[in-house]
Amino acid sequence: MDESLELPNAHARPLADSVQEDNEQSSDEEDGGLDWTKLLPAALRPVIPKRGEKEYEPRMAGGSNLQVHVLERSRAAMFETLKATRTTSSKVISYGIWYPDLSRVEATVARGIHFPSMGHSAPRSVMDEDGVEHLQKRLELLPEEAIYLIERGTMFCWKELGIRLEGLGGVPMTVQQAYSEMIGKEDLTLEKFQVYSYLKRLGYVVTRTRPPSEHYPIAAPFPLNTPHTSILGHLRRFIEGLAASLVGVFNRFDWWHPLRINRICLSNKTYGSLYRSIRFIHSGHSVPLNSSGPPPPSSPYQIFYNLYKPSTPFKKSNPPPPDFQIVVVNARTTPMPTLQELSDLFGVLPELPPPLPRQKRPANNAQEQSKPDEPAKAASPAPSPTTAEQSFLRRLFPWAFPTPLQATKEQKVNPFMALKAGKKMIIIAAVDSGNISFFRFSEGAFCEWPMA
Repeated sequence: MDESLELPNAHARPLADSVQEDNEQSSDEEDGGLDWTKLLPAALRPVIPKRGEKEYEPRMAGGSNLQVHVLERSRAAMFETLKATRTTSSKVISYGIWYPDLSRVEATVARGIHFPSMGHSAPRSVMDEDGVEHLQKRLELLPEEAIYLIERGTMFCWKELGIRLEGLGGVPMTVQQAYSEMIGKEDLTLEKFQVYSYLKRLGYVVTRTRPPSEHYPIAAPFPLNTPHTSILGHLRRFIEGLAASLVGVFNRFDWWHPLRINRICLSNKTYGSLYRSIRFIHSGHSVPLNSSGPPPPSSPYQIFYNLYKPSTPFKKSNPPPPDFQIVVVNARTTPMPTLQELSDLFGVLPELPPPLPRQKRPANNAQEQSKPDEPAKAASPAPSPTTAEQSFLRRLFPWAFPTPLQATKEQKVNPFMALKAGKKMIIIAAVDSGNISFFRFSEGAFCEWPMA
């Protein structure tokens, strides 16, 4: 609280001080607490308030009457705002039935924008009016998906009572009942649901890594970074290997000459290969770890969620390879991952391509735009008979004509950026009493760069 409000005097403050104070108050509105008084009278639906300045500074001897009045007025405005009725349009309300024995929610009526990336189809046996059982596909939700929709107020869910009624009667499940019924089903913990809910609110598409049932869609495998090699390429490798073996015979007599001869024979004997040959300590992640103790118990560091960016074209029945994979742990009960646990995680992850260097814009780009349009180039000449014959042979024997690479300027990879990004990456979400922290662990390869 400003001292001038408690101890008034007759001295007028200069105009510069008042302007400076207004600027400080405007800057404090962004860094202070919530100003609930600006929300009176309360609207029909809650509105996120703007951050305002602090009501007062705490004092050792207690606050003044003005401080107590401002605090009580702000507290009353907060209660009035929180008492506002939460409304949702009936056009986006979905309806579902919770089956405890299946740990699934059947979406009888699916509405809204969430279902293109949530839920999966599963055949279940139902009984018709004549008492005959038959399979019928229906849309089912996992426990975390159902709790997320119930908590948002976009789904009314009823618990299955053992009999199938014509209509949905009774009172739907509350949020507290949904938490108590669904948390703990299908390996779902409170920490995993908090991570799921947080990522869904950010716009990501979140799915399970390990399918909980045979009907749950599995993400496509990661593409292998193996270049396509034609028959001519295999033949070239064979000739190079034969030449290297012949050169190795001459290397037995005089081992100084290969440094000069191998440049002609296309061998792999260079100074780098010589230094690697005398290395007596294995390097790289291909060497397995030496585990002398007993096998560890089941580790909590298991991949649980697949994460897709909001811009990823996602098909629910055939999901693409995930952009990220997330491990969820409880920070209060789980220690830091060991080297063996990280190695096990990296063992199931694909290798990422090195990051591309930044593209530098040419300095004369603006000058080229200011130039007038040049006349159109002359039309390309008609294809010759030889070219037509080559295209015909290419269609008949595509294996003999490998696709030529486009003549593009090769850009060198920045080794520091590649070492920072790593070859493999995993994200660990540590939840500490509701506070979620994301940690990225990467597997680098220092021995693969010339500087190593």
